[in-house]
Amino acid sequence: MRVHVVSDVHGNSEALAKAGDGADALVCLGDLVLFLDYADHSRGIFPDLFGVENADRIVALRTARRFEEARDLGRSLWADLDIDRDTAIEFAVRRQYAELFAAFPAPTYATYGNVDIPGLWPEYAGPGTTVLDGERVEIGGRVFGFVGGGLRTPMRTPYEVSDEEYAAKVEALGEVDVLCSHIPPEVPELTYDTVARRFERGSGALLAAIRRTRPKYALFGHVHQPLARRMRIGATECVNVGHFAATGRPWALEW
Repeated sequence: MRVHVVSDVHGNSEALAKAGDGADALVCLGDLVLFLDYADHSRGIFPDLFGVENADRIVALRTARRFEEARDLGRSLWADLDIDRDTAIEFAVRRQYAELFAAFPAPTYATYGNVDIPGLWPEYAGPGTTVLDGERVEIGGRVFGFVGGGLRTPMRTPYEVSDEEYAAKVEALGEVDVLCSHIPPEVPELTYDTVARRFERGSGALLAAIRRTRPKYALFGHVHQPLARRMRIGATECVNVGHFAATGRPWALEW
């Protein structure tokens, strides 16, 4: 059995269409939407609406962790538009989702990232795509558990939930062979981004579940340039499957 795993697709539909080649199934760990590419500020919903210069400004503020100033800039830019903020974002996200979901091979098992909008997924997920969040599924005789979204941060991305709600989703999985999530367990080496030079939020509930239930693998994304891409926690191999938008390469799991 061979399963390909991707995360942080961020608009790379061309590579996504090939991600299942040679595999029995594809697993996607979220962040389909590209709102703003921190490596190329000309790409994404934000520069399409406000231009590259403003994208440069807001990335600089966020990188410096000046989040209030970044929010003030964002509010002023939206105020100058002739269209409602939510309407503009939903229109742009729908356009991306139409292209990205069409690129999924069958079968695909997917969960949400923190920048995704779960309420729109049922409209685009075809019969070959199974969406799971706080749920489990058997693939090739192994039990995969899925936990979508992220925890609350100053970035205020679309699908962030409380620590309690997130922990409840992890608890609902029980014992699994492969624990799949968008964000990593709360381990410094796995949550630190070496380019952004900051710790992203990891989950203590995921870490506790790994120590308690000892899955064979814990797979995740979210941190684009992690200090450590993989490490063992007891019996569990923890793997950041990579920033698919940049690499275009899935991570392969075989048994």
